Order: sequence, then C-alpha cells, then structure tokens
Amino acid sequence: MTIDSDHDDAFDAALAARISWHYFKEGQTQEAIAGHLGLTRKRVNRMLAEARERGLVQITIQPPLGARSELEARLVRQFGLRQAIVVPAPIGDTDVRVMVGAAAGAYVSDHLAPGAALGIGWGGTINSAAQNIRRRSGQGNRVVLLCGGLAESTSINPYDNASMMARALDARCYYITAPMFAPTAELREAMTASEPIKSVLAMVPKLELALLSAVDLTEQSKALEYGVISRNDWRSLRAAGSVGDICGHYLGIDGNPVEHPLIARMVHPAMKSLLAIPLRVLAAGGLAKVAIIRAAIKAKLCHVLITDESAAAALLDS
Repeated sequence: MTIDSDHDDAFDAALAARISWHYFKEGQTQEAIAGHLGLTRKRVNRMLAEARERGLVQITIQPPLGARSELEARLVRQFGLRQAIVVPAPIGDTDVRVMVGAAAGAYVSDHLAPGAALGIGWGGTINSAAQNIRRRSGQGNRVVLLCGGLAESTSINPYDNASMMARALDARCYYITAPMFAPTAELREAMTASEPIKSVLAMVPKLELALLSAVDLTEQSKALEYGVISRNDWRSLRAAGSVGDICGHYLGIDGNPVEHPLIARMVHPAMKSLLAIPLRVLAAGGLAKVAIIRAAIKAKLCHVLITDESAAAALLDS
C-alpha cells in the first residue's frame, strides 16, 4: 500500500538521494523501491528524472549519504567519533558490504592526501571500497596490506584487494608476504622478524590513514563461510568471549583483546602500531557486525565509522 500522492510536486532531496542510491547503486527496480518506501512507481520514476535534471545524480550519486544525518550526529555524540557516515539499509538480499564499501571508497578518495600512505584490511567491504575509489595518478600514494594472505580464497582475496586499491590510486603497494595464520606461534615470530615482513610491519605506525574492516563471529560470519577459521576455532573464540576481530585482533565486547591460541599465530600489525595511525576508518555494516563495531570503538580503533542505518540504529539502542 502506498502512502504518497502523485500530485505532491515538492522535491524532497533526501528522499531523492535514497531512491537514487537504491536504483543506481543497488540495481533495484523502480517497482521494488516503490514498495519498500511506500511510494507509487510513478513518483519514483519522476524523482529519478528530477534528480538527474537537478544534478543530484551525475556519474555517481551526489550526495548519496545525506539522508541519515540524524543517525550520524547521534553516533558521533554517543561514541565520541570524529565522523559517522550512514548509508541506507539495503533492500532485500542486497549485500550490505557493497553499499558500505562504496561509501568507504568515496571517503578514501576525498581524504587520502597526495603522498599519503593508506593501510587496508581485507574482505568484501574493502573489495567494494577498492572498486569505488576515484582514479588518480602521479600523486605518490602508497597502499599497505594490514594482514597476511590466504592459501585458498574466494574473489575476496587480501592480495587482490590491495592490488585493486593500488591500481586505482596509481600507488606503490606493499604486502605482508606471509600467511594470515602461521602454522605455529614460533614460526610466526620468525616470520615477523624476517625481511621483508619486518619492514612492512614497521610502516604501519607511519601510515596517514587506515581503512579497517570488521570480522564478526556470528553464524553469518564470512570468515567461517570462507573457511578462514575452522568451526572449532570459531566455537572456542566465542567461548573465550570474542565477538570478532579487527585486523587480526580478536576483541571482547568491552574492546579488550581476548586470549586464544589462534591469536599467537596471526601475522598482523601490533595493536600499538594500529593505534598510532592518525586517522582510523572502520567500514562495517549489517546487524551481525554490531557487537564487533562496538568493541572496535571501545578499543579506540575507530575515528570515523561508515555503516548502514540498521547497524547504526542497533548501536544507538544498545
């Protein structure tokens, strides 16, 4: 049932931005958007046309994120953030990582200065961010991957993500040339003490910006789905009190690191190195991520939060 009037000629810029996001970014049909927002299809069609005429929609949606300014302001106040960016919650089965990643790519494009070094995590959100970076050339940027690699992975491969980001930025790329998990804690120590891994890890506290992703430990965890961690490790991490990890640091709900044998085998930057980065951006969305987002904020790993409206509302209500 629709609630709008086809005769309402007032242009609602915030509503037009939301409709444009669903149509151009998500690829939803006008009929689906109309049903989701309680509008007529005719009005959706008219607002899309007017959005283009007014310049709201160009090659990308400008600005696609303004409709949730109240949520953004509340997140900043409640959690002491520098900034919060909230994108519309996706319709249906659309992957929230695509939407949050698009916003993250836009943020990096706007805030990575010439000559600056960017550190990135891994996963679908980072992959989407890399696809949405505005291309530049000759600005002397560097990209540093903040984790090791995977022996087997889907298209969401840490090394591929870093390469894609570096190509878009015309940047030199640095990898931690080791597996994400060493076979033993002793081998992990030997790896991180050797070149070139040692040199890449030493770059981390000197980065200007870090784009971090969050790995949850819910039943929907992509780390579990992709086989990054085993079902046994997943169970024991949860039993140890972990709600997920940020850049290989498994955190409890209070933001403190938990103790677990898997962590001693992680090849990743030290927490103090991450905390030395002057601008830390966390891009994560969906209700499954709420607990680890909250933990990351408490751990001071997040200056800027990029998330979706469903996760934002849940964070504020908790």
